[in-house]
Amino acid sequence: MFGLGPVFLFMIEYRMNRKGAKRKERISTYFTNAILAGLMGLLCWTLGWKEVLLVQGSILYLSGAAGIWLLYVQHQFEDTYYEHADEWDYVSAAIHGSSYYKLPRLLQWMTGNIGFHHIHHLVPQAPNYHLQRIHESSAALKNVPAIGFRLSLQALRYRLWDEESKRFVGLRAIKL
Repeated sequence: MFGLGPVFLFMIEYRMNRKGAKRKERISTYFTNAILAGLMGLLCWTLGWKEVLLVQGSILYLSGAAGIWLLYVQHQFEDTYYEHADEWDYVSAAIHGSSYYKLPRLLQWMTGNIGFHHIHHLVPQAPNYHLQRIHESSAALKNVPAIGFRLSLQALRYRLWDEESKRFVGLRAIKL
C-alpha cells in the first residue's frame, strides 16, 4: 500500500476506465492519458528522461504515499464504525466511520482540510474551505473520533475487524 501502492494507483488504476464506463467517461480517460503521455514525452525530449523520472517520479510517489496515508489513518482506527448492510446507517458511518485527523495548521492548509474527512462523508458537496467552520459549529460533530499524528501511527497495527468487540485489532489480538 505504501510501497508500490502510489505507483500502481496513479500509473495503472487511474489510467484505466472502470467496468461499464460510458462513452463520455472513456473518451475523457483516453484524452487525459494522451495529454499526459504527450507532456511527459515533451519533458523527456527537452530535459532528458532521467531528470524527468527523478523529479516527476519522486513527486508522484511521495504525494501518492501521503494521500494514501491520510485516507488510511482516517478509516483505520480502533473504534471505527462498521456494520453489515442490513444494519448500516449513513449518518453513523459518516460521523463514526472516519476520524477527525488533527493536523498542525500548516499541514491542515496544505492538505485542503483533509483532516475533516468525516464531513466529506456527511456532506460531500461542502467545499474544503468551509470544513473547519462546519466541524466547529455542529454539536454532533464534536463527538467524531479525533486522532493526532502519534495515534495515527497505531493504524499500521490494525489488520482485522473484530466482530465481537466491534473494533480493529492487530494480529497479536488473535487467539488461535
